Amino acid sequence: MRARIEAGFSALAVGPEVRAAAARALCEWLAAEAFAAYRPQLQRLIEAERWAFLLDSFYRTIPFGTGGRRGPVGIGTNRINPHTVATSVQGHVEYLRAKFGTGDLRVVVAFDSRVFRDLRGLYDRSLPNPLLGLRSRDFARLAAEVYAGNGIEVITVPDNGFFLSTTELSFAIRYLGAAGGLNISASHNHPDDNGAKFYTESGGQPVPPEDERMAEAVDAVAEVRSMPFDDAVRQGRVRWWDAVGHEAYLRENLERSVDPAARHASVVYSPLHGTGRQTVYEVLQRAGFEVALVPSQAEPDGEFPNVPFRIPNPEVPEAMEAAASLARERGADAAMASDPDADRIGLAVPTAGGSRFLTGNEIAALLAAYIIETRAERGLLPARAFVVKTAVTTELIAEIARQNGVAVIGDLLVGFKYVARVLDAIAAEGRYGAVVATPADFLLAAEESHGILITPALRDKDAAGAALLLAELIASLKRQGKTLLDYLDEVHDRYGFFATMGYSLVMEGVLGLQRIEQMMAELRRQPPAHLLGRRLARVTDYWDEARFGPVLSATDRASRNVVALRYEPDLKVTARPSGTEPKLKIYVESGTRGGREARRVAQQRVSEATVAFAEHLLGFLGLRLSRPALRLSQLVSVENRLDFDCRFVPELRARLVAGTASAEWIEERLRGYGRDPRRLVAPGIAALLDDPAFRPHGAELRRLFLLEGEAEVPA
Repeated sequence: MRARIEAGFSALAVGPEVRAAAARALCEWLAAEAFAAYRPQLQRLIEAERWAFLLDSFYRTIPFGTGGRRGPVGIGTNRINPHTVATSVQGHVEYLRAKFGTGDLRVVVAFDSRVFRDLRGLYDRSLPNPLLGLRSRDFARLAAEVYAGNGIEVITVPDNGFFLSTTELSFAIRYLGAAGGLNISASHNHPDDNGAKFYTESGGQPVPPEDERMAEAVDAVAEVRSMPFDDAVRQGRVRWWDAVGHEAYLRENLERSVDPAARHASVVYSPLHGTGRQTVYEVLQRAGFEVALVPSQAEPDGEFPNVPFRIPNPEVPEAMEAAASLARERGADAAMASDPDADRIGLAVPTAGGSRFLTGNEIAALLAAYIIETRAERGLLPARAFVVKTAVTTELIAEIARQNGVAVIGDLLVGFKYVARVLDAIAAEGRYGAVVATPADFLLAAEESHGILITPALRDKDAAGAALLLAELIASLKRQGKTLLDYLDEVHDRYGFFATMGYSLVMEGVLGLQRIEQMMAELRRQPPAHLLGRRLARVTDYWDEARFGPVLSATDRASRNVVALRYEPDLKVTARPSGTEPKLKIYVESGTRGGREARRVAQQRVSEATVAFAEHLLGFLGLRLSRPALRLSQLVSVENRLDFDCRFVPELRARLVAGTASAEWIEERLRGYGRDPRRLVAPGIAALLDDPAFRPHGAELRRLFLLEGEAEVPA
């Protein structure tokens, strides 16, 4: 069997050490009794010669990345499954014991609503698969058994329909004085994904070098000790997070109100089948706002069946469609949504022509202006007030703060764990860098990916607090006869307009990760000297130890894998690999002063620069994509974009000419692109309408790809 496996891997375009590691791990799983339940599926994959899939499943142990492990649920060392979760938890135990000693310890364990159904169709449905039906709750129960088996008390929630969101977990750790916590969630990822993310005693995720020490403890695990869950409950080693703690969490958000009298606003809200009904919804209700749930997305359902593409991410405009539609129908002031672990907030407001989706940067700027200006007007601005943002979050926040005498900590690496580090430092030492303050001086922390924090009682982003202040701002503006969009225009008039755009190049498998590494290496070696005719003025490499200090660990090096380029006079481009998903992310920003035309030009400039920069990065790999392929949904991988260009478009044209193109054929042909494939490729098809070869088929293309009603909630 080993010879057959090695022969199968030999044809794959990866290094010999990768093939050898995958063959070794796969053979171990085939032989070990502990993995016997997976053997039929593995043997079927070998018979079907699914070598690329098998290699990606076994070539490494799923890395301990941003505070833990996240990835596809599946069979193998490079997948989320009971084995990789249990060893992660045992490693966390060893780390906690090394840090705090042998005394009594307590952890909080949270989980979201997701469940594994193999929606991607990667395994044989006719064979047993012990992973099918595994819920986040089941992984959390497994984790509790490991903690309890090692003498650590666990606080979690019973199997009664209640969940713990990411944000309530962060609060609970601090509220209970726990030594740390664990969240079983893959946030906004596809429902076939899951993860185990660990938290420190301050309620945040570990930062370098602590995360490296935790990763080393996980890697060193040789044996997992556990106790049956029911026994742990009977012995008092597993206890429940109760209503008193939950009320304290809600109260903490409600007490951050800026204008408690502003409550006359109506909101449509969707938890996108996740945990936000117990956080965002309850906070809005308790505050006195009129809130309507989106019925089709109100109940926890880990398959996210009623969310476009099954991607419950409020960063994706399509995820807001149901809420936006209901808001227009009800005459509500706004539509809001949160992701499954309820830490990100999405916002759309009704307009005369439909709905206006607001980006994470716009949400952050609105809240920064509202909090700072309102407190300043009422004499409630702390003398040492400060705001926090990541380096890729809009500079508009910094302008708002500085013009109002508020300090800015604005050069953080991506990830809210770095915001947590700022708050920890200020709480412990009374300063962070040049900013001298106390936690009471904190006003806001924000990141462009729809993450907001309004209270120092937490150490992670929280959609509930953001929703509260957004609804309050809407109500305050209604008293003045204004809308949220009016206020956004006023903010741009006062502080400047900063056009922004984010773009992701999603890659698949081990080859995709190698491509991302190659693109970053080439970008460091030969950054484009010009972009849209603008000259490169400065390169900022976060691996530069002379400027940013020594690299503390491998995890620190991964977090600092960021390159920022400034082009004269007004263009900034930043590139970094995602810490949680197989993608390379691009952030582009350009500021301007002036009216609507100047703003339109700036936004067009940013859009063109984003596409040009993506083309440049792909050029490092010898890859070239057409503009239609680059316009496909960012959820579509580069591999599928290449398929779109090289195979699907010619096939589509041939079928259009022959009169055999059909929605059924398109759905089946593009099934590997993701759920709702016609919608995923619709922006690219729209770009093809200008192609002379497709112009005669315009009406048919619009019908087949649903282009007439393509974007109810425009990006």
